[in-house]
Amino acid sequence: MLGGKGWNDGGMKTLIRIIITGAAIWLATWLLPGMELVGADGFWPTVGVLAVTAIVFGLVNVFVKSIIKVLAFPLYILTLGLLALVVNALMLMLASWLTGFLPWGFTIDNFGTAVLGALVIGIATFLLNIFFGVPARTASKAVSRR
Repeated sequence: MLGGKGWNDGGMKTLIRIIITGAAIWLATWLLPGMELVGADGFWPTVGVLAVTAIVFGLVNVFVKSIIKVLAFPLYILTLGLLALVVNALMLMLASWLTGFLPWGFTIDNFGTAVLGALVIGIATFLLNIFFGVPARTASKAVSRR
């Protein structure tokens, strides 16, 4: 069962989050003409590219986005959280730039596509996390402390 004891394993949570993020990135590249996967010729190469892209995007979010959230906290409050969409778009563009150094990854044409991509990825990730019963990061930490 996906929502049961298996979620207590940190490696399983990470793997499921990578799969969910990869699926969300695939959806965004499928919906938006300005976002494309590079080096994906066939089913398994596409899965590999999505896995690498999801890992790079996750690492960018863990390291860079955390710092930006702290530094831009007053702007988050001032814009009532709308800055989060812009920051997510910038993180998506940074991940695209980083994967540009690899033979596979994804490309984004412009900032507008990145904003729409961040919106699609955010909504898809949220819905997939609910569907698969993946606990939110903050909720799972609070529950594990008890």
